[in-house]
Amino acid sequence: MINVSAENFQSEVIEASATTPVLVDFWAPWCGPCKVIGPLLEKVEAQYAGRFKLVKIDSDQEQELSQAFGIRSIPTCVLMIDGKPVDGFMGAVPESQLKAFLDKHLPEADVLEAEVTGVALSDAPAEDDPAAVHEALHQALLKNPDSDDARFAYVKLLLQEGRNAEAKTAFAPAAAKAAQVRQLNALQRWMAALECSSAAGEPAAAMAGFDAAIAANRRDFDARFGKAQLLMAGQLWSQAMDELLEILMRDKGWSEELARKTFIAILDIIEPPKVKVADGQIPPADPVVATYRRRLSSVVLS
Repeated sequence: MINVSAENFQSEVIEASATTPVLVDFWAPWCGPCKVIGPLLEKVEAQYAGRFKLVKIDSDQEQELSQAFGIRSIPTCVLMIDGKPVDGFMGAVPESQLKAFLDKHLPEADVLEAEVTGVALSDAPAEDDPAAVHEALHQALLKNPDSDDARFAYVKLLLQEGRNAEAKTAFAPAAAKAAQVRQLNALQRWMAALECSSAAGEPAAAMAGFDAAIAANRRDFDARFGKAQLLMAGQLWSQAMDELLEILMRDKGWSEELARKTFIAILDIIEPPKVKVADGQIPPADPVVATYRRRLSSVVLS
């Protein structure tokens, strides 16, 4: 739990919600119901072990923030995802209702690949044994066909290996959920980029065509997005995000926020699996992912 003010709101809420949902608790010291739900929120945050981040805002001390969120009564809790409020509730709700609210929006708990396979961590395959890693992830999906995490890990590996037809087949059973599950949506956007790249013909010639169109008109967003898809297909992730940022700097809402959504998909694809750390410690952040999350927040909120 973190106390938030106007000074750290940007970093602790807006930027943080790009990686982990943030539940904002608007409260006040004199509020009786706030004293009831406050400890409950902290208890559930500990139980959910990193699936969401809890922050508290004193409505009396931070009236500008309260006004910005349209807070009319306290306690009021607002869930932030990707820098935007997605849902909320008022009052001191019971624990069961609070958990139902969270479960409706939060991603599934992170599971280590070794745990998904049902083997001990010490028995997990070495990263320098590609065949063993492939088999472990495949078996994980076979054992847990309803696990979005297992499917994401396996399909991602297939795409990284260039086994696109196999990836498409493995992804198909979960395709209907892609609009609701971020990881699956990211895979779907990657596969769409591969299809567009294939349709564009010889990559060098297609890239030259996009570059010429952009040189003639820096606001040719179709050309910029086409170039970004070619870069995605080639797994040139940083270059693809740089191109998407060029679109966002000029028109954040272009094509129903297609550039922003694709940028977030790339971050989900390239972010390494989270590692377990001792209680109270923060898992290390991948420097590339962290840098591009900051760049996205800076552009979107400017």
